[in-house]
Amino acid sequence: MYRLQKQLQSIHRKSYPAYKSLKGNYTFKNYHLSIDHVQGDPFASPSSVSIHIPHKLAQFPSIYFDRYDKRIALQDYLLRLFSEKLSLFSFKAKGSGKSGLLATSQCGQKVLERTACEFTETEIIVRLEIGFPANGRTINATELEKILFQFLPKCVESVFYYKNLNADHVASVIYLAEDQTAIRKQLKEKQLVCFIANGSILPRESGISDKPMRNAIPFQSPHSMLVELLLPRQRKIQGMGIKEGITLIVGGGYHGKSTLLNAIEAGVYNHIKGDGREYVITNNTAIKLRAEDGRCIKNTDISLFINDLPNKKDTRSFSTENASGSTSQAANVIEAIETESKLFLIDEDTSATNFMVRDELMQSIVTREKEPITPFLERVTDLYKQSKISTILVAGSSGSYFYAADTILQMDCYVTKEITETVKERCKKTTAPSLFAPNYKIPDFQRTIFSRKQSHHPNDRIKLKFHGKDSFQIDRQTVDLRYVEQLIDSEQTACLAYLLKYVISHYGENNLTLQEIVTKLTAQIKENGLSFVFDSSYISLGLALPRPQEIYACFNRYRG
Repeated sequence: MYRLQKQLQSIHRKSYPAYKSLKGNYTFKNYHLSIDHVQGDPFASPSSVSIHIPHKLAQFPSIYFDRYDKRIALQDYLLRLFSEKLSLFSFKAKGSGKSGLLATSQCGQKVLERTACEFTETEIIVRLEIGFPANGRTINATELEKILFQFLPKCVESVFYYKNLNADHVASVIYLAEDQTAIRKQLKEKQLVCFIANGSILPRESGISDKPMRNAIPFQSPHSMLVELLLPRQRKIQGMGIKEGITLIVGGGYHGKSTLLNAIEAGVYNHIKGDGREYVITNNTAIKLRAEDGRCIKNTDISLFINDLPNKKDTRSFSTENASGSTSQAANVIEAIETESKLFLIDEDTSATNFMVRDELMQSIVTREKEPITPFLERVTDLYKQSKISTILVAGSSGSYFYAADTILQMDCYVTKEITETVKERCKKTTAPSLFAPNYKIPDFQRTIFSRKQSHHPNDRIKLKFHGKDSFQIDRQTVDLRYVEQLIDSEQTACLAYLLKYVISHYGENNLTLQEIVTKLTAQIKENGLSFVFDSSYISLGLALPRPQEIYACFNRYRG
């Protein structure tokens, strides 16, 4: 610490590159400070700093981070507090450009594993960005001294030492994580794909805000679907349990169909207290599927849905640089099966109509022999009965799925009603559409990753460029992730970019299948955290862990 003070004094008013001499590790009273990366000038990306607090000084009870779910919840909670504290001091130190900036990862409503805060076996590591102050491009070390010796110690000590926190608040974070884990375990035991607790607030504030809507109607389960689950500490919770099988959500426009589906798709993640969806828990392999015009498809067997194309193109190993709505949705379904997902979530509004259904009149005029597309309607039952893959589908215009559904929900002014028996009685009075197609067979998924020699990447460093949540660039290739709807944070997208770069560099010539690669990656993440994707000792603060399903989706959309 004293060496750092002397070093600051010695470089005061020198040109900005002299800040590079500060890189290194420094021992403070209750923690270690590491200056990992120093920016090139005050207008460049801020400098990267990490704080290391030994557990023996932080003194958080070990039972609060002895299990993955509790550890991630505690990391998330502390990171939110730290971000709030930093914002109070950000730009209090003056200068040009980004001088005085203090920031760390910004957390949304969902709880994610992030590199910005990590609990290791021996210490807590927190990463942040600091804009090293300057006047023009002349070092202002006095202002940086304020940051490192006044502002930062106050933020660290108020957040990362258990004695300085409200013990009840910390305990409530851990208890919520334990509750959410208990519900996830009971989904499988009770053959449910989703649970929505009574009293949950499902509508969001707006299309650009994920916070709960004020004065929204609390969710209430239909009596016929009410289930009671046991939570830790002998508490019970009631709500709607959606059983495995085919579930249809219908209702008039603006009555809450998509709101319900959006809450279900978000339930693959845990939510923070106060979100309203804390106890909306969905099978964590669930995938939201849609049409995706223009996406690339590489060697995917879509013959379960598309066959006998007029141009004689082989659909057992189908590739295109510009997929249509139907072929893209067919590929999305097959690739979702490849991830071993057990729940498909589909909204009719974002689906290709000719992929989803063909009505009776169309079937009679254009016979099966003349139609290359086998609609999802004719596969949805076999997907469940033969492959144990359930489907939750929002339908607004076609009644054909009534005949295939096991459960039918109607949304009426945001009130959920179960109408299965009533609808099934009406179905008996009308002619059923075709619900089954022949030759149901799941592909064997032996697609291998490209070799490095084929990928046209030079042997030098692979460059990455980020464009928020929706895409990133790897060398000259753009990976478009706009329609991967359960990708919810730009830091997850950044993590996917680093994972793809790692695969190109390390697995490119191993002739591994995509499934083998994702299995290896997830095992490495579990064992080593996200740090293994970096070539150097410097670890970025801005990565958040995506699910395996999003890792598959990213790799499948890489045109290289």
